[in-house]
Amino acid sequence: PSPLEQRGGLVVSLSRLNRWLGGLAAEAGVEIFPGFAGVEVLWDGDRVVGVRTGDKGLDRDGRPKPNHEPGIELAAKVTVLGEGPRGNLTRDVIERLGLDRGRAPLTYLTGVKEVWELPEPRPAGGEVIHTVGYPFPGDTYGGGFVYPMSGNRITLGILAGVNAPDPFFDAHERFQYFKEHPRIRRFLEGGTLLEYGAKTVSIGGYYSVPALAFPGGVIVGDGGGLFDSRRIKGIHLAMKSGMLAAEAALEVLAGVAEAGAAPDRYEEALRASYVGRQLWAARHFHQGFDRGVLTGLANAAFGLAAGGRPLAAWGPARPDRLGMRTVREYHGSDEPKAEPRFGGEYSADKTKSVFHSGTLHDEDQPCHLHVSDPSICHGRCREEYQNPCVKFCPAGVYEMAASEEGGPERLRINFSNCVHCKTCDIRDPYGIIRWVPPEGGGGPKYTLM
Repeated sequence: PSPLEQRGGLVVSLSRLNRWLGGLAAEAGVEIFPGFAGVEVLWDGDRVVGVRTGDKGLDRDGRPKPNHEPGIELAAKVTVLGEGPRGNLTRDVIERLGLDRGRAPLTYLTGVKEVWELPEPRPAGGEVIHTVGYPFPGDTYGGGFVYPMSGNRITLGILAGVNAPDPFFDAHERFQYFKEHPRIRRFLEGGTLLEYGAKTVSIGGYYSVPALAFPGGVIVGDGGGLFDSRRIKGIHLAMKSGMLAAEAALEVLAGVAEAGAAPDRYEEALRASYVGRQLWAARHFHQGFDRGVLTGLANAAFGLAAGGRPLAAWGPARPDRLGMRTVREYHGSDEPKAEPRFGGEYSADKTKSVFHSGTLHDEDQPCHLHVSDPSICHGRCREEYQNPCVKFCPAGVYEMAASEEGGPERLRINFSNCVHCKTCDIRDPYGIIRWVPPEGGGGPKYTLM
């Protein structure tokens, strides 16, 4: 299809591109604070005036250790929030100022991805491959991709709807099946796994984009839902939004625009650019897939021919977590799911995958995955959904483990495994899990992704 037709481009590692751009910024005099996570928005009334970074050197109970360093306040005339999907600061600003009022909820996919090194370059001709369907059930939106890279490397992965109705749905498990498909397996023959990762992407589209300008700042990239779900691309939209945010900030710094006001020209320029045009063209693309793969494909074809108009009048969108059905509703009984057994040459369990993510957290720090009411996990969630966090986390962070007293299983959070995808923050059916930044510098160590 024409939206996916693209020739003559380059396939690059985003993590390497970021490091290169960071070096250029530093050479130009930009101060960069790697390892300092923003944990709190600074307010003056309803105007954003900066952010505060997190404390370092706290033990698991939140008490200062000998190496404790308090966070610092970074004041700014313009604060640009570019945290990616489900950013904690962006979420606070959207909720406090009601920036999503009248908009559809942001919806997401979970992406699981690996980088492999091969004996020789493949696929031939530098071909990029996108798939739809297998290995997903018909009621779950998803697809896969294969990208060639330099140095005899290849990157492949899947994207799966976070609103999957099956409470047992596991994106990591589906990815193992994807790799074992004959047409995918042939690309991996003789290869070696180098890196594993997972993250979410915002796919709600045009009608779920919140107001992106607010008093004292703007939102850029995936945090504002700037993702072309039809083309499965968002990096170029994030970059363009960053360029336009810089122009809006410059007007404030130069005194052309009023300091502290919402940089409204940013949002106007964004919607007038190719960002707005691409989001408008794909405005009804994803909604069709919420009704099944065949309906989604028919809707996509109709929209392509009809300028983005939908095949039917879809009902109002709802948050992803409300798409999950109980075990009894979906499977017809309360029987637990058997653990998957992967015997394929290229499959891996979550422990092996997490090892290849390079994720690292100091275990003597406060857990950065906050469960507001654990009693739900041990009661209602166990009874209705059989604790789906154990399945849907692509890094095996959540575990129901036997208590030391020999009683019923209790929730154990292995936060040191976390690869910061934030699926749990979105998919938990009760909305009681909240991801916050761990101590600065912790997390996956992507070098090739």
